[in-house]
Amino acid sequence: MTSTVFALGRLPAAALDDAAVLLATAFEDYPWTQWAVPAQEHAVRVTRLQRLYIQYARERGIVLADADVTGVVALLPPDPPEPPTSMQQDVVALHGDRWEAVAGAATPPPPTGSWTLETLGVDPRCRGRGLGASLVRAALDAVPADIPVALETSDPRNVRLYERCGFGLTATTHIPDGPTVVSMVHPAAT
Repeated sequence: MTSTVFALGRLPAAALDDAAVLLATAFEDYPWTQWAVPAQEHAVRVTRLQRLYIQYARERGIVLADADVTGVVALLPPDPPEPPTSMQQDVVALHGDRWEAVAGAATPPPPTGSWTLETLGVDPRCRGRGLGASLVRAALDAVPADIPVALETSDPRNVRLYERCGFGLTATTHIPDGPTVVSMVHPAAT
């Protein structure tokens, strides 16, 4: 079996719109997105939300992608600054009547001092080639090895991917009238 090598690097500002469209496509059937974003203009709302999130992550953390932006991963450092008020207002508006449920959905906090893998998306046409795992490994390599990396997912298929990349399950949260969210942590190197 041959291994595909992907040219991964920091997402340039000029590719933010491409990354938002990619992530909206990748999360089209994602349980959390289906629950958290209203059906009316769903694709438009998800694309705009992803654009806000990926820009914030690019400014405050690390965003990596392949050269064609068919895969993206974003991480935030421990205790990032609060997003600007205008961004927060846009996020609330895009979630519409789902905002209260989203804001009230409680999951366990990540370990103190950990980075968080905020999002990972691969174009559905490019899945199964190892790009997702390559992005996760590149993300882990981009943060200090002595700091854990936490994440949450509501897709059981993602759990297997993250386990193969060294993450362990820390909690499973059943959101009332919503999806099940799995919390995972990649431990710090000792």
